[in-house]
Amino acid sequence: MTDYEPPKVWKWEEPTGGKFESINRPTAGSQRTAELPMGKHPFQLYSLATPNGIKVTVLLEELLELGFEGAEYDAFQIRITDGDQFGSGFVELNPNSKIPVLLDRSTKPATRIFESGAILIYLAEKFRAFIPSDPSDRAECLSWLMWQMGSTPYLGGGFGHFYAYAPQKWQYPIDRYAMEVKRQLDVLDKNLSKRSYLCGDQYNIADIASYAWYGGLVLHNIYEASEFLEVSSYKNVVRWAKDIEKRPAVMRGRRVNKTWGPRELRLKERHGAEDFDKPV
Repeated sequence: MTDYEPPKVWKWEEPTGGKFESINRPTAGSQRTAELPMGKHPFQLYSLATPNGIKVTVLLEELLELGFEGAEYDAFQIRITDGDQFGSGFVELNPNSKIPVLLDRSTKPATRIFESGAILIYLAEKFRAFIPSDPSDRAECLSWLMWQMGSTPYLGGGFGHFYAYAPQKWQYPIDRYAMEVKRQLDVLDKNLSKRSYLCGDQYNIADIASYAWYGGLVLHNIYEASEFLEVSSYKNVVRWAKDIEKRPAVMRGRRVNKTWGPRELRLKERHGAEDFDKPV
């Protein structure tokens, strides 16, 4: 613990050593002129294979798996540690400078969509897939989707930051966010004890969104915190995540815009189904 006393007026100082501090600023907007590349397909995705990025590539691959040819897309990698998200072309599509961002060129004029949850809803509604049509079922789906959007900042920006990335380890924030993450896992576990998927028997965008974060937590040891959080004890969450991860579209979607980990799981850019078969 420290004896830090907040000043009357907070002022930003130079980075102090956290993993991502070199790209964090208290201001928005582009930092340099940089056009975005464009591919040949209706959808242009600018992203990275983080949990929020995986949400979109998984859904696009699921739509293609169902035969929706209009869901073809080009996926370009945005290197967030290099600050690609602050280029003028990216900021024009997403003023918040976060991945992912999607451009739909099948509309006139083209439609930009930023924020991963908004992208999932846009695609699901456009293709009328992975989102219920019944009003009550739809409400349940959107409730769980919004739960994920509101909950995982405590997992990533809260627990993940203080446990894995902060320049120093402080007990209070780690304890506070670990408690909240375990509460979230318990919410999921209790719900999934009575259901195959978050909303019942049907897999939808709520599952895709939550799997990207909590599946990574319970199956892939993100933040190297599996033992610390005892994630194996949430058996219904583990079962659900494993079921989702068996899906071919999920296997493909997890690879897109990924340049780390086992070579066979990497795919820097995606411009067609054939890319998955090319040597890495």
